[in-house]
Amino acid sequence: MTASTTTLTRPESAPWRDDPAGYWGALTAATAHLDAPVGVLSAEALAANAFDMQDRAQGTPIRVASKSVRVRGVLDAVLALPGYRGILAYALPEALWLASDAGGGHEDVVVGYPSANRAALAALARDERLAARVTIMVDDPAQLDLVDAVVAPAGRAPIRVCLELDASYRAPVLGHLGVRRSPVHEPAQARALAEEIVRRPGFALVGVMAYEAQIAGVVNRGKPLVQAMQRASAAELRERRGEAVRSIREVADLEFVNGGGTGSLESTHADPAVTEIAAGSGLFGPHLFDGYTAFTPAPAAAFALDVVRRPTDRIATLLGGGWIASGPPASDRLPRLAWPAGLRMLPREAAGEVQTPVTGEAARDLRVGDRVWLRHTKAGELSEHLNALALVRDGQVVAELPTYRGEGKAYL
Repeated sequence: MTASTTTLTRPESAPWRDDPAGYWGALTAATAHLDAPVGVLSAEALAANAFDMQDRAQGTPIRVASKSVRVRGVLDAVLALPGYRGILAYALPEALWLASDAGGGHEDVVVGYPSANRAALAALARDERLAARVTIMVDDPAQLDLVDAVVAPAGRAPIRVCLELDASYRAPVLGHLGVRRSPVHEPAQARALAEEIVRRPGFALVGVMAYEAQIAGVVNRGKPLVQAMQRASAAELRERRGEAVRSIREVADLEFVNGGGTGSLESTHADPAVTEIAAGSGLFGPHLFDGYTAFTPAPAAAFALDVVRRPTDRIATLLGGGWIASGPPASDRLPRLAWPAGLRMLPREAAGEVQTPVTGEAARDLRVGDRVWLRHTKAGELSEHLNALALVRDGQVVAELPTYRGEGKAYL
């Protein structure tokens, strides 16, 4: 794989939108020599998404969320674009790998979640170069205690710390809206934790993070009440986050304030307290984003399964398919049948571990050996099922990009 293979340039057309049959047909032809299940990544669609996210951020740097990619070749290609800076990792061992020479030597990796991995904490504390490149996440003094218990302050390099502020919305009547992350909700709590971090030897407070999941991660198309909640939440968070950041800056010289996600680029970049936005899912364009009003990403990543049997003339059965997304168990966690158009799963079987029967008008024309394309609900989870993604450019496979799994890495 050469650098030019993964160089991303803004495409001049959008066949996935203007000519879906041609788009999926070209991917089918390009990967016909590969055995299913085959994962594909369209270079043109990936580039379209990367530049669209850049446009939506309007100059605010984007930190790439590795959880939503899990392919080093894609991380490198996107980070080579203007407007992208740094990685938001999801596990400390992953961050150490990405910051090491073996993982690409990335110099700015923030871990988006607290870690209790003692071996990884010890490795971070005892390596000055890694400690200068990796920032851990904290929202509780107990997490600092754990680090101290693993390696005493006197025996380690200073640990870079990011404080996480809870960005959930305490809505009238409805109560808590958002994900359950940090217990630090109020600016006074953030100030107190910042003072505790600064007071303790062996730590350096360098950043603040606040992820507004109720804005960035919730489908809102055709849902006026959800849209109203998101507007109210954005206004409340802008005031509260701004106050918290101003207070923290009085006790620490912050390098960054991180917020948002793919689904909130517009509102997050408008917050003057935010210096960077974390986003990654929009690069692959999973079908979850089909339900958003502000943007429609290209289906850059997809996977194909083979038809292996015909139980009836109205049903074709695919081998595999049960790649169910995390989150509340519901039909929107299932992979979405993308092509041929007009297919649907059977309600009593849906997507199975080893077989997925499909029906609909298009099923009548499917034959054993034909390919059916599906899109995962979420982005990075697709990489956990595949050793590599075939990178297709100009109708040809130009590279096979190993996933974390393909490189022998599994973190969660």
